[in-house]
Amino acid sequence: MSLLSLTKEIAIDLGTANTIIITDGKIAVEEPSVVAIRKSDDKMMAVGRKASAMIGRGEDRIYTVRPLKKGVIADYKACEMMIRGLIDLIPQRKRLFKPSIRMVVCVPSGATDAEMRIINDSCVHAGAKELYLIYEPQAAALGMGFDVEGPDGCMVVDIGGGTTEIAVMSLGSIVVNMSIAVAGDALNQDIIQHMDQVHGMRISEPTAERIKMGVGAAMTDLKDPPQDMEVVGPNKTTDLPLKVNVTYKEIAQCLEKNISNIEAAILQALGQTPSELYADIVRNGIYLTGGGALLHGLAERLSKKMTIEFHVADDPLHSVARGTGIALKCLPQLSFLIHGS
Repeated sequence: MSLLSLTKEIAIDLGTANTIIITDGKIAVEEPSVVAIRKSDDKMMAVGRKASAMIGRGEDRIYTVRPLKKGVIADYKACEMMIRGLIDLIPQRKRLFKPSIRMVVCVPSGATDAEMRIINDSCVHAGAKELYLIYEPQAAALGMGFDVEGPDGCMVVDIGGGTTEIAVMSLGSIVVNMSIAVAGDALNQDIIQHMDQVHGMRISEPTAERIKMGVGAAMTDLKDPPQDMEVVGPNKTTDLPLKVNVTYKEIAQCLEKNISNIEAAILQALGQTPSELYADIVRNGIYLTGGGALLHGLAERLSKKMTIEFHVADDPLHSVARGTGIALKCLPQLSFLIHGS
C-alpha cells in the first residue's frame, strides 16, 4: 500500500481459541483470542499472548476474557476491545492519512441472524468501514484450494476451538450444513476432568491444551504413537506437587465420547447429502481442517469407521484464515460467497 492509500484491507479468522489476521496476502497477526481487562476502570491491559499469560495471575487487579464461546461472540464489549487490540498489532506502514478498514470476517455456518448481527456490530465498532462475512466451511474450502464454484460435491469438517463445522458444498453453495458445540474446548474439558478423577491433579485449560497437542489421540492403537508426556500439577486434595506420566492411550479413552459425537454428526450430514453429491464425496474423500484435525489417529479412525477416505488439510490451522484472505483479495469474483454488512 502507498502513502496515499485510503483503504486498509484485512481478513480475520475470528476463532474461539485463536484469531488470525491476514493483510497484503500474509499472516500479520496470530494470537490467542483473549483480552485482559483492568478491574478498576474496565480498560484493556493486554491482548493475545500477553493476555493469555495473565490467566490466573493478578486476579486482584485484572480479569481475562475469552470473548467467543462455541464459535460466536459471548462478550460483545470484550470482543470489540480484542479486535481493536489485535488490529493494532498489525505491522504498520507509514501513511499520510489514517485509512478506512475493509474487512472480511469468517463466521460459523450455524450462526443465527442475531449472532451474525453481533459479529457485524463488534467489527464495525472496532473500526470496519466496509464489512463482509464468509462462512467458515467455505473459507476452509477456498484455503485448501478447492474449486468452490464447481459442481462436484465437497465435504469439509472444520474442528475448531468452540465448534465443529461440517458442510457439503457444490456450485458455490452450502447444500448440507451442521454445526455442533463439540470441538477443541470440549476435548480440553475432557482432559481436565480425566486428570482430576484419575490422577487427583488440578490442571488449567492451557495445560489441558498442551496435553491434547502432545498425546491427544482418537485411537488407542496408533502405528506411530507419541511419547508419554510428564505433567506437573497440584494434588487436588493436599495441594502438594504431583508428577504424572500421561499416555496417548488414556487420553484417547477420555476423549472417546466427544470423538464419537463428532463421528455421529458427520454420519448425520452424510445422511442428508443428495445422492449425486454423496458419490462425489466417496470418490474424492472428506477433508479435515482446524486444530482438531491434528489429533493423532483421527483421520485413520474416521476412514475406517465410514469407509470413506479422510484427508487432513496441508495446513489445517490456517486453512480458514487463508481462505478468508482469498475472499478479501477476490471480493468481486467471489461475491456469491460473501454476506455484506
